[in-house]
Amino acid sequence: MRLILVRHGDPNYELDCLTELGHRQAEIAAQRLLNEGIEEIYSSPMGRARQTAQPFSQASGIKNIQILDFMKEIRYGLADDLYNPDYSPWIAVDRIAAEGVDLQSPDWRNFPAFKDNTATIDIDLVQANADKWLESLGYKREGLYYKNIRKDDKQFTAVLFSHGGSSTALLSHILNIPFPLLCASLHIPHTGITILRFDRSPGKVSVPVVELMNDGNHLRDVKC
Repeated sequence: MRLILVRHGDPNYELDCLTELGHRQAEIAAQRLLNEGIEEIYSSPMGRARQTAQPFSQASGIKNIQILDFMKEIRYGLADDLYNPDYSPWIAVDRIAAEGVDLQSPDWRNFPAFKDNTATIDIDLVQANADKWLESLGYKREGLYYKNIRKDDKQFTAVLFSHGGSSTALLSHILNIPFPLLCASLHIPHTGITILRFDRSPGKVSVPVVELMNDGNHLRDVKC
């Protein structure tokens, strides 16, 4: 199986929709994705992700956009103080690194910036539900890796339109990379594309291969 992750286009966060630029980015990304042999479309329930998925749905003729509620964008901040910049994972990891703290620590959930942070709650929600979804696609989590439980070795490709934070949480879990480290090193552009390839051999337990990471070359000629 090949799993393609696509971040939404340039957004109006307040209205949860795409800007004019975002719609143009989504149209260009749709044409880029037509070459990937995609058979199923998944999306976050949020408007900006669904609007990014729509041009590809129309271009590919795949009408059914399947919604994954757990892939909505992660929040951050304390329960009574949401979206406080001090708790933004992308700001916090730079501060943590500057202090010399190991971003690879398995104990990162207890870092002051992540403990009691709604981001951590939402990251764990993504990761818990990701394995249920992947198992429905034929790949069952066994320890740190994935076992192919599909009945044949036919190639299958799915695309998921979502967000920078929830995609980072998903990749962190699938690739066994601590979230803070991946958050610090992976800055996903609007409609940025990442492709993972899971082993096609029935019964095989393996680590997914990264075919492409964080690619935004389809937007080279778009004014951002």
